[in-house]
Order: sequence, then structure tokens, then C-alpha cells
Amino acid sequence: MTFKIEMTEKKAQPVLSIRTRTAFENLPNTIGESYTKIMQYLTEIGEEPADAPFTAYYNMDMKDLDVELGFPVQKVLSEKDEIQLREVPAGKYVSCIYKGPYAGMEQPYNKMFKWISDNGYEQKGVYYEYYYNSPQDVPESELLTKIEIPLK
Repeated sequence: MTFKIEMTEKKAQPVLSIRTRTAFENLPNTIGESYTKIMQYLTEIGEEPADAPFTAYYNMDMKDLDVELGFPVQKVLSEKDEIQLREVPAGKYVSCIYKGPYAGMEQPYNKMFKWISDNGYEQKGVYYEYYYNSPQDVPESELLTKIEIPLK
């Protein structure tokens, strides 16, 4: 499979998110619950997401994942309970759009890691995945995920 890998310069993006720890097998439920809480809050305050929901992975320990789950927003908004105002930092990012099942995402990641190494960059160790549709709405083969890796 061919993956189009691009490098972009991004501005800081405010987000409303929940940062938590979970085991890999609990991740789908954790994601669903967090997105639901944030969307309910956005509705409550009359706001909408600025882009697709994301998950940021701060580690890859499958027994104890450190993840941030949220939505980009148009402007600085108030926090509520565990919903925090944070930002996806400005800087250089390598990105790739992946179409297919989540179980196959190792392929684009490996291509991106190779691209980063081949082009003399270093990654910062956080991985962002933006989900443009969901398994409840489309077949797994049609899932669209944008992967972004910030560079040092």
C-alpha cells in the first residue's frame, strides 16, 4: 500500500480534551465515553468542534496507555470537570491519511517513522490520530484516519 507522507508547519490549535490512562483493550470505551462527555459540554455551551476528534498517544504501553482524547475548537473555551482546555502545539508535523481498519495502522506508522529517519528529523514522541468517520458509520475498509507526528 502506498502512503502519501507530507510535512507541514502547523499553528497552535486549542482543544477541549480529557487526558487519562487506560489499557489498550479498554481504549474504544474510553474514547467513546470521553468524546460523548466533550460533545455534550460543547452542545451545552453552544459551540461546535473545529475539526475531527483526535486521540493523542503519549506512550505506547498497551497495559497503561497515556492518552488525550478531544476535539479541536475555534477559540479558548472554559473547562469543566475533567474536560481541559489544552492545545496541539505549533510546529513541524509529518502527516499521513490512512484508509482502512485500525488494526492495519502499523503500516503507515512504520512508513512515517522511516520517512522521519530518512529525512534527518526526530519525532517528539507524541502521536496524534484524527478520526474522520467511525466504525459505527462505515465499513472498516472505509475508515479515514489522519496521523500526525510532531518533529523536534
